[in-house]
Amino acid sequence: MIKKLVRQMLAAQIFSALTVSVCLLIDNIMISRFLGEEGMAAYSFSNPILLAIGAIGSLLAAGIQVACSRSLGRGSQEETNAGYSTAVILVAAISILFMVGVLVFRAPLAAIMGAGHDGSVNRQTQDYLAGFCIGAPGSMAALVLVPFMQMAGQSSLLIAAVLSMTLADITLDLLNVYMFHGGMFGMGLASSLSYYLALIVGCFYFLSRRCVFRFSWKLVSWKKTAELFRGGVPAGFNMAASVVFVFLMNHILKSAGGTPAIAAYTVISSLGNSANCITTGIGGVALTLSGIFYHEEDRTSLKQLMRLLARYSVALGAVVGVLLLVFAPQLVSIFIPRANDTQAMAILGLRLFAAGLIPCCVNNALKFTYQATERVLLSELISLLEGAVFPAAAAFLMSRIFGVTGAWLYFVIGEALTLMSLFIYIWRKTKRSPIEDGAYLLLRDDFGVTDDNLLEVDISSRQEVAAAAERAEAFCLEHGQSPKLSNHIALCVEEMASNTVSHGFNQEKKRNHLLLRVLHKPDAWILRFRDDCTAFDPVHYVPDASTDALGLKLVRGLARDVSYTYSLSMNNLTIKLPAEAPAAQEPPVPEKSTECAEKQ
Repeated sequence: MIKKLVRQMLAAQIFSALTVSVCLLIDNIMISRFLGEEGMAAYSFSNPILLAIGAIGSLLAAGIQVACSRSLGRGSQEETNAGYSTAVILVAAISILFMVGVLVFRAPLAAIMGAGHDGSVNRQTQDYLAGFCIGAPGSMAALVLVPFMQMAGQSSLLIAAVLSMTLADITLDLLNVYMFHGGMFGMGLASSLSYYLALIVGCFYFLSRRCVFRFSWKLVSWKKTAELFRGGVPAGFNMAASVVFVFLMNHILKSAGGTPAIAAYTVISSLGNSANCITTGIGGVALTLSGIFYHEEDRTSLKQLMRLLARYSVALGAVVGVLLLVFAPQLVSIFIPRANDTQAMAILGLRLFAAGLIPCCVNNALKFTYQATERVLLSELISLLEGAVFPAAAAFLMSRIFGVTGAWLYFVIGEALTLMSLFIYIWRKTKRSPIEDGAYLLLRDDFGVTDDNLLEVDISSRQEVAAAAERAEAFCLEHGQSPKLSNHIALCVEEMASNTVSHGFNQEKKRNHLLLRVLHKPDAWILRFRDDCTAFDPVHYVPDASTDALGLKLVRGLARDVSYTYSLSMNNLTIKLPAEAPAAQEPPVPEKSTECAEKQ
């Protein structure tokens, strides 16, 4: 089930990562085609401010993923709704303040970014900042609502929103060039309007009764605000490092090659940001799923997740890298159609960029896993090294040796040095090989339960339900529990699994899965059911008078706690029963559950 889930989420995450890069890429193409090198330079000088918008949105989005993965792992829907309600208010307040601030202070901001105090480049930088920042509320809201759409399983709506945004941006950019002649301001405004359109499309779900999240002013709190910011600090730190790096890179290139080098870097970074959607996607999957598995104390699933992400990192990084390497001339010619020094620099830089995609994917998988598993300082350190320190140092030193050509090594050297540093840290921390099974997770020795205290069963048919109940009963007896408690656990397994298979599974297509995990802890037995069927909440379900719900009532009566959440298009049910102290005498011989026997 994890493999299927990772594939689905990775596709959605990669696609959603285009929500910002697509508009910026389209703007870059239009600017380079119609407004020349000065327009491209103005766009490059605006980039740190644009990244700052993305940094704030990414911070909140990552905080949402961390906080909601924690609440989903605990099975608390109300806590998830509190995160949703607080995030909506924060986005509205922060984005409006940001928009007003940039509009008022765009002149000094353009000068600080390197566009000078006057001249054409300065004016065009101010114009683009004004047009683009009008859309700050839309772009931030789009970033923040993406994780909620993914948690709700609304991948098709997410795709519709991104497609609407892309088509609108292309159309508005062309209208700006051919009809309105709005220059750089019109280019920025086109992006703003397209972001608002994407937001409107997404709101069709969030304002509907089908939405699994509920907004409530009562759930908005300073405590949840602090939690969202704490959870998102590493992602915001990562984006802030990128802002600093772009600022430094512009000055390095201005010194080494002037405006043509900056224009070439604008093309490289635009195409690179689009290619980096695979690294963003891998990081997003790692952040969400590892957070859920961590708070479920599921060491097995964490290791399986990281193995899958490592394979996808190599595969996707290699495929996209080869495509960039082979088609670099054609991609660059979209921005710079005429053969000149700027085009040649951009082609070489893009090919060198391609070599860093595989280590970048691996770094993102590890970085966001550490963020989700509460190793925040390590995640921030990786962001600092990967996002600013190593690439800036590489660009500066290599440009001194090889000129502008050396500066294009910033990405591959920065990612390689980050991964090497991380491997050295893991080796020194664990005294084991970094690629050894589980060493890279850096988990506590007492994390989760040991293999002998865990039972996992995949259920795909009615026939397997009774067998799973019998295995659960035998597992409890082997751990010194009484026949009565063991029988109760078997009953819970049988009732809930039977209900899922009978009413949730598509019996004809046979595409559904149900994973049962039985965990033995010193003070409790925990049963976790996870399936990919239609949403159904057995905790708050109120049956009709004619409906037989004796099984659900029986389970709720036996359990100490029952919690349910629906996330990632999956039902997640957790049942807790109190554990018994193991008897001093030999454990009794397993007896077959009467209820299980009757079912058979």
